[in-house]
This record gives sequence, structure tokens and C-alpha cells, in this order.
Amino acid sequence: MLRPAAGDDPAAAPAADRAVALAECGAEAAGAPVPGSYRPAPCPPGGVRHRAAAAWERGGAAFTVAEAGTGRPLGAVALTPPDARGTAGLGYLIAPRERRRGLAVAAVRALTAWAFRHGLARAEIRCDVENLAAQRVALAAGFAREGTLRAALPRPGGDRADAVLFARLPRDPGDPVRPYLPPPPDALTDGVVRLTPLTAADARDYHALACLPEVVRYAVPPLPPPYEDSLYRCRHAGARWLAGERADLAIRDAATGAFAGHVQLANVVPPLGEATIGYSVSPAYRGRGFAPRAVELLVGWAFAATPLVRIVAGTAADNAASHRVLEKAGFTREAVLRGRLPGVDGARHDDVQWVRTRRDAG
Repeated sequence: MLRPAAGDDPAAAPAADRAVALAECGAEAAGAPVPGSYRPAPCPPGGVRHRAAAAWERGGAAFTVAEAGTGRPLGAVALTPPDARGTAGLGYLIAPRERRRGLAVAAVRALTAWAFRHGLARAEIRCDVENLAAQRVALAAGFAREGTLRAALPRPGGDRADAVLFARLPRDPGDPVRPYLPPPPDALTDGVVRLTPLTAADARDYHALACLPEVVRYAVPPLPPPYEDSLYRCRHAGARWLAGERADLAIRDAATGAFAGHVQLANVVPPLGEATIGYSVSPAYRGRGFAPRAVELLVGWAFAATPLVRIVAGTAADNAASHRVLEKAGFTREAVLRGRLPGVDGARHDDVQWVRTRRDAG
């Protein structure tokens, strides 16, 4: 349940103080902090009450998320004062020991419904692009993803993080938003290869792989990426997965956990139930079956967990190694698209396309 914040309540633990401090920043942060994200300073005694009172005085709202029956504080949720366009930002934090109980979703839903009854025209949640837990809460609370705001959130040390913007209107149904690609699993493995969602921690390994001449040769376009682009791709990978745009995973040695390559589902077209797959393996792991194993793992997950029915792989006509990978992974050569792939110095190359369907997998 939601109740007015009571800072003098002896049961208001430091976690609840901290929760209100974060919730007060509704437009700047939401949900459990991620490494490097906004962290409010601890409140002094009675600070919860004073922060809550200040929020109400400015035209916003602040509530404690409390346990029904006992009133024990579990976290906090707050709304910033509406701006001139009738938009308010929503923030929340649940005490660490109370998470994974659906409390954040329930609190966001309750506060949003209360705000709409009081005339709010639009509610927003801004999540750090790497804070996937907060993004899942926004989706489960019926908020629609509207885009990415560059450098919208402050981080310690003067750095700024991109934010994913979610919004909900009074006329929206409020039903949970189901991502076309389900939330990424912690890992997929066959005992030899392990696939884990790509993150910013993989940026240097990913970048080194993407800049290898033999990888650049078959890239689209065939140019080595700047490191900033590689970091951006890794940092945004989880958010783009939840958006249903693509699924990027690191290929790892299951025995050591070492980075061994990259595999992806991209160009997702929901009306067709189709996506494309791509992969690259680091030199030290080539010739050991890592690529076909990674493709098999990702395709198997896609057909089991998503609505996809067709997965296509495009290859250069002279990329015999990639053709062998696809054959081992159960793909069938389907078509040649003449002059589709860009080459060096304006050249064009044929795209030999391979496909595997859900029917093939069955």
C-alpha cells in the first residue's frame, strides 16, 4: 500500500530514507541504482518527512511503499510537480531486501492511477540505459517506451548517462507491455559455449574483435568502428533487447568465461516473424566449433521463447567459413541477392542468403 511518508516513524530504516531521496528525483532516476548511476545522500533523522513535505509543497507527491497490515516501510515512490504541459516524472526505490516481490510495479501503478485521477495529463519514467530492472518495471506498469534521451541523467564524477524514456497517458490501457523479444536470459549454454547478454564490460573485447581485418572485410559497411561506437553498442545492448530491436550476446568459453566472440539477432520484423543472425569469433577460438554452437544456442532460444518463425543469415559469396557454420547449424541456402553488399572503394558484392525456419527446428 501507499501512505504518506513518515520520517519520524522509528521503523523508517535508512533504506526507506534513501528510497525517498531517490524517488524525489523522479525525472532524473528510477528504480534500483546500477553501477555508476545516481545515488542520493543519506537523509538525516526526520529527513523523509521534510523531503515529502517539500515535494507536496511544490505540487508533487511523495509516498512510502508500506506493507499492508503492519505499515512497515518497504520503499518510496514520488511524482515531480507537473510542468506547464501537464507532464510529471515518476521515481521510486524499493529496499534491497524487499525486491523481486512485484512491489515496484504495484507502487508505480498505484501512484500513476492516483495522479491521473487528479488530472495529470502524462506520466514519465526515465531510466538509466543500463538499468534493465527499472526498464522492466516501467513496461510491466503499462508505460510505453518512447525513445532514448542522450546524456539526460547525471552520474558521479560529472559523467552523464543516456536515459530510456517511458510514458503513460490516462487513455492508455495500462496493461503490461510485453517485449517482442523476452528479457535476456542470464546465460545460454551447451557446456562448451556460453552466451551472455552483451554489456559495457565487454566493450574492449568486442571492439578488438570488430576491428580485425577479416571481420571488417565482411562487415556492413566494411569499416572498423570507432571505440565510442563499440562502447555505445555494448552499453545500449540490453535496452535495445527490451525494445525488441535486436539481441546481442557475447560468446564465452563455458569453462573459463573468457570472451570468445559475438552473436546477434538483428533486423527484427515482427509482422513477418523474421530476424537476421550474425556472428564473429575471436582468432583463439576459431576451428573449435564455437560459431555453430553459438548460432544453434541462439536460434534454439529464439524459436522457443519468441514469435520468430524465420531467421536469415546473409553472407558474402566467398565467405566459405561462414557457409560451413550455417550448414552445421541447420541452415539451408535459399537465395542470392545480386550486388546487395557494400564493399571497399564502392564495390558491390552478392549476398548469399541462408535460412532456418521454426518448421526446420521442429
